[in-house]
Formats: sequence, structure tokens, C-alpha cells
Amino acid sequence: MRHIYIYILLFMVLLTGAGKASGQVTFKASAPATVVEGEQFRLSYILNKEGKDIRLPEIPDFDVLFGPSISTSFSQRTVNGKTTSESSVTYTYILMAKKTGTFTISPASIKVDGSNYESNSLQIKVLPPDEASTQEPAAGGGRGEERPSGTGTATVSAEDAFIRAIVSKNDPYEQEGFTVTFRLYTTLNVVNFGKIQFPEFEGFMVEEVNLPSNQQLQLERYNGRNYFTADLRKTLLFPQRSGQISIPRGSLEMVFSVPSGRRVSTFFGTQEVMVDVKKELITNPLSINVKPLPANRPSSYANAVGTFTLKSGINSTAVKANEAITITWEISGTGNMKLIRNPEIEFPNNFEVYDPTVTNSLNVTTNGLTGIRKIEYMAIPRYEGSYTIPAVEFAYFDPAKNRYETLTMPAQNLQIAKGDPGSSTTTSFVNRQDVKVEQDIRFLKTDEPSYLSATTFFVGSLNYWLWYLIPLLLLIVLFVLNRKQARENANVALMRTRKANKMAIKRLKTANRYLKEQDKEHFYDEVLRAIWGYFSDKLSIPVARLSRNNIEEELSRKEISEQLAGKFIEILDTCEFARYAPAESNAEMDRIYNDTMKAIEEMENKLRKAAK
Repeated sequence: MRHIYIYILLFMVLLTGAGKASGQVTFKASAPATVVEGEQFRLSYILNKEGKDIRLPEIPDFDVLFGPSISTSFSQRTVNGKTTSESSVTYTYILMAKKTGTFTISPASIKVDGSNYESNSLQIKVLPPDEASTQEPAAGGGRGEERPSGTGTATVSAEDAFIRAIVSKNDPYEQEGFTVTFRLYTTLNVVNFGKIQFPEFEGFMVEEVNLPSNQQLQLERYNGRNYFTADLRKTLLFPQRSGQISIPRGSLEMVFSVPSGRRVSTFFGTQEVMVDVKKELITNPLSINVKPLPANRPSSYANAVGTFTLKSGINSTAVKANEAITITWEISGTGNMKLIRNPEIEFPNNFEVYDPTVTNSLNVTTNGLTGIRKIEYMAIPRYEGSYTIPAVEFAYFDPAKNRYETLTMPAQNLQIAKGDPGSSTTTSFVNRQDVKVEQDIRFLKTDEPSYLSATTFFVGSLNYWLWYLIPLLLLIVLFVLNRKQARENANVALMRTRKANKMAIKRLKTANRYLKEQDKEHFYDEVLRAIWGYFSDKLSIPVARLSRNNIEEELSRKEISEQLAGKFIEILDTCEFARYAPAESNAEMDRIYNDTMKAIEEMENKLRKAAK
């Protein structure tokens, strides 16, 4: 009896699976997005099951020349012992557009197992046929010599194939993103690509827009003629200054299949011979008029241009002394996200403040960089009491509204309780309330007193004159040293460069403490801060603009070996990976720490030798 129940359950499961499989019916319509008036094109409907009684919608803007022709396909494959099969039925119609414009073909319907199913609708753009008159040479048309690689006198004219540089906006604001698209127009078959040399974008920050690898040719009408087009490159640009900025010409060599004018007789009749012709295509130069930003910019303007929103938060407003406080900013939106300056937060004087950590999660779009820029500020209060962090403003320029906008983080009121001095995360300090008054009873002197002769006078003696000379000499020395120190302090870049090693060693000491505590996440964070901060101070490059590329370029300019530069890049990559990788062994963390110390020491030696 038990076996009967099991068989019944299995049979019900199979029936349920079969019912689900039979319910998965797809009926899809497909046709070219763009066609030419008077030319034939295919309208296909693909059904993944057997159906009947297909019904087309009313399509008064097109003539149905033929159809439907029905074709069936079947495929079967076996993967890991599991066999799956797929079948489909295609219904094909031949249509021809009656007039130009953009038209919608409503869904078709078909019956499958007694149920009606509808396809998707289609939108088709109909272009007029090519004008019979001869066109003027297209802007950005090809130039240079045409070199046929086969026999014949075939040529490629400037009207048959050319490249255009198309900008999304001719008069952007400074720091406002816009795109430049290099688009190929051709009426010929492309055989191969040759040497490609796109223009340089001097005066712009550049971000490449990813194009699909399997891009299909599209029909587009230009100067009274229909061309097959494909985007070769799309670049997002951010102008770094106002005024007239020029983008020079670029060039691209292409090989086209061109009729040679000669005909040969074959089994299928007379056919024209095609030859390959190499053609150099030159893009048209561009002149961009970059508008300056309005002069009434707020004091809190953060070099941000676009559309943004702000979300801020604090981990806690009530902590003990020596415990960290973290304020997080999330700037989201679209614009020049990578070029935004970090807003400055004014912490109380007795807070130990760390450099902010910036994390970008961005995507390149045609409107700009879209995503989130996350900024984390960490500070450690050293004394108990009530404190206030003032409100912070973030101002940006909105090109759509043509005005500055300001976002605000409200003021934060903090309550700091008395903490444990032993929990200090950095160098030791003295707690004001722990200072003890010394005992008021002093010990009596019990050793032999010293006596002075009555005939000995202090005035006029050597000690007397030394009391005058020594302070005078010290005053002169201090004056000279103070002048020298003042000159050096005025050179901010020099001071940062000199203190770069000390700051890096200080951060590495903190990393060593995390290493002993086996705190992997904080250990790698401190190592990364030490290296990035070291290069920022040593090379006088702001942290926000620091990258692996400009580090390698600056080290190469200072004649630092590629091997030493590669050590730093390897340490950076290892730390970035280890932050999100499974737990590392203590030996691996020791190796990273030792390698970092040795690399910084070796870098200091190299730079000192280079300075000599």
C-alpha cells in the first residue's frame, strides 16, 4: 500500500511539471527597426510550440507581399547526462512600406492548445529613398588615397563611406559632461579595419562609454541618403576650463568590398567582380564653446556640476572618550562625480581627526558619471564633555536649472562620557582629571652644605660674563633657526614631503597594533592609508586625484626603478583584494607589513640619493 502512495505522488509531480512546461508559451515578433520606403523587409513571428490560426493585425501603412512562410527548427543537447530539447515555428511575411514616418505594428495572435496568445508590438521607422541628385561631399568625409588591393579601377567616394564626430552638446558648462560619438556611415560592405588614430582630448577629463561587442548596423538618413551606421567610439568628456576648446581630426583606415566594373560568366550567370579597396577616413574637427560657471558661487561650492542628492549620518552621538565617531556622506546623482571635492567638517579642537575615506561606485552613461560617492570621516574625542559639530553645506551647480543648489548636513550635538585612558587608539595623552597634586611636605637636606669665600665676588667673574654671552649666542642661533624654519613652513609642499615618511611610519605602527590583535579589516585599511598618504605627501598630489597611473608616472619622472614602483602597486592590489577576501593568515599579514616597511625605507633612500 505504501508503494502505491509513492507512485501516485510521483505521477502527480510529473503531471504538475508537464503542466508548467506546457504553460511556457512564447510568441515573439521581430523586424528591422528602420527600413526604406518602397523596399522589401521581413516580419517574423517565432513560436516555441505548434500553433494554428495565426492572425495579423491591421497594417494599413504596409503592403503584405508574401506570407506566411512557415519553417520549423528543432535542437537537442545533453549536458551532464541531462537531455533538453527546444523547438520553434517561424512565420515569415514580406512587407513593403507605403510612405515615410514612424509606424506601430500591433500584436498578432495565434492559438496554442485552445488558448489565444499575443505577440509583442513593433515600432518601425520608414525612411525616404535616396535622392537621385548628386550630394555634396559629406562633413567629415574620407580623404587620402584609395589603394585597391585587387585588380580593377574601383574607388570609394566621400559619399559612399565617411566618419562623423557627433557631440551631444556644443556649449556645455565647465565641468559639465557631454558625449562625443564617432559614427561610421557607409553604403558598402566593410571587409576589415586598419590603423585607427582617434583624436586627443586635451583640456577634458575623459571617460569611455562601453559599446556592445555585437553591435548591429542601423539605417540612418543623412544629407538625403540612407546609410548603414555603427558607432565606433563613444566618449564622455568633462571640460576643465571655459572658452573655446578644439578637438582635432582623427583617422581610420578601412577596407571595403567595391564593384570593380568587370563582369564574369559563371554557372549561375553573369556576375560582377568585387575587389577590396583600402580607404583612409578622416573625422571632422570639432570646436566646443565651454561656458564659464556663474560668478555667484557659494563658499561651500565643491567643484560639483550635475544633479545630486545628499544622505548623511553619524554612527553615534553619545560615546566615551577615546571611542571613534564616524560621519558618513553619500553623494548620489549624475555629474562629474570623480572631481567633487570632499566637504570639510569642522571637528572640535581636542578631537583627533583622520583623513576621510572615499569610495566611488560609478557607472559611465551618456549624461555623465552616475552612482554614489561615499565619504567617511573618522574622529576620536579625547576628553569628556558636550560638543557640537556645526552644520556642513554641499553646494553644486545644476546645468538644467542654470543655478547653484545647496544641500546641508544638520549640526550634530555630541555627548562624550569619561573614558578609559588605556583604551586610546593612538599616542598616549594626559587626562586632565587624572593630574595629581604633589605632596606638600618636602624632604629635609641632610648632606654637607657648601660655603663661599668672603673674598670671592660673582660680578666680573667668568661665570658672570658667561651669563650674558650664552643667552646672547642662543638668541642669535634661535633667530637664524626661526627664520629658516619660517621659510620652510611657508613651503607647504616641502613640509608635506619631509613629513611623509613620519606620517607613514605612524600609520604603520597603528597597523602593527591591529596585526597583533588579528583585526584584518582595520589592518589592511591602515596599510592602504599609509601608502596612499605617503605618495600624496611625497609626490604633492591630492588624495582625491591620486591613482596608480599618476603614481607610476611621477616615480618614473623621479627616476625610481620600475621594480620598486611595482612593489608598491603589488602591495596596494594585495591589500584591496584582502579586504574582501576570506581571512588571511597571520604570516601573510606579517609579510605585507614587512614588505611595506622595507618598500618605504628603500623609497626614502632612493629619493635622498636623487636629491643629492
